[in-house]
Amino acid sequence: MLEHGGRLRGAVARYGIDEADWLDLSSGIAPWPWPIPPIPVSAWARLPETDDGLESAARLYYGAADLLPVAGSQAAIQALPRLRQAGKVGVLSPCYAEHAEAWRSNGFLVREVLEHEVERFIDVLDVLVVVNPNNPTGLSLTPGRLLEWHARLAQRGGWLVVDEAFMDNTPHLSLAAETQRPGVIVLRSFGKFFGLAGVRLGFVLAESRFLKVLARQIGPWSVSGPTRILGRVCLDDFEGHRLQRARTEAASERLLALLTRYGFAPQGGCALFQWLITPQAAELHEFCARRGILLRIFLNNALHNNSLRFGLPRDEADWQRLDQALSEFSRERA
Repeated sequence: MLEHGGRLRGAVARYGIDEADWLDLSSGIAPWPWPIPPIPVSAWARLPETDDGLESAARLYYGAADLLPVAGSQAAIQALPRLRQAGKVGVLSPCYAEHAEAWRSNGFLVREVLEHEVERFIDVLDVLVVVNPNNPTGLSLTPGRLLEWHARLAQRGGWLVVDEAFMDNTPHLSLAAETQRPGVIVLRSFGKFFGLAGVRLGFVLAESRFLKVLARQIGPWSVSGPTRILGRVCLDDFEGHRLQRARTEAASERLLALLTRYGFAPQGGCALFQWLITPQAAELHEFCARRGILLRIFLNNALHNNSLRFGLPRDEADWQRLDQALSEFSRERA
């Protein structure tokens, strides 16, 4: 399996620090999870129903005409390659590694391309996969540019797959409203913005006939009844959305300023994380881990230098803890 953030128990075993004593900044997940609403016993006792309002709430929240709930966007990432014949796939990289892995393991020829290389290769691709905003670099592309790429792919029946897992703070950049165009497929993650990654909920936004094919591939009851209720309540909470956007954006700006203060100005980021390229990535990762602070490290990737991703601290105690670790690291190497 590929490496991901959030592997806290592995860090517990490696460093001998109790799980409760860790500050886990390794995942780009909002550290303020939504309150869990009361779940009626019937949601646990009956098979999930599809007329409970989840799809309606999601269509309104995302601004899409048609969508399909799935057990996390990861389920869609693995299913999409099974809906095409083998061909050539471009993945705008570096990005979430499961995209390239899913297409490659299903027999596709995968080329990981940098942003400036897309124009060179797009006319020979059958599928282009873009994470927007990108994880881990934070790169955001405009809808206009993405639709230009889609138009060229569509001439040959190609797909533009856009993973918008970190889009909730910047809905004006979303292609959700364009998903009635054949070959525009948007993936949305629920757990990151709502701070509830453990419920495993996501959505595929696309034209209805495509979603019917995808639904047959994924199968019935892919999202549990309790998850459907939780998802609908969260998606309907418009005041909660406003507050979450405000505090994630403020925290991300504070994190940017904190890292910059100690000479680690990030090269990218979004409302849920900051991304830092540094030759000291491995050293800083280890230094923080020995103090119970878990970061996400990216090493030996041909598409970028060694780097770290910092998630958002939850409260003032967490901010002070990170500040102290960065201060100690800087002093020791001064």
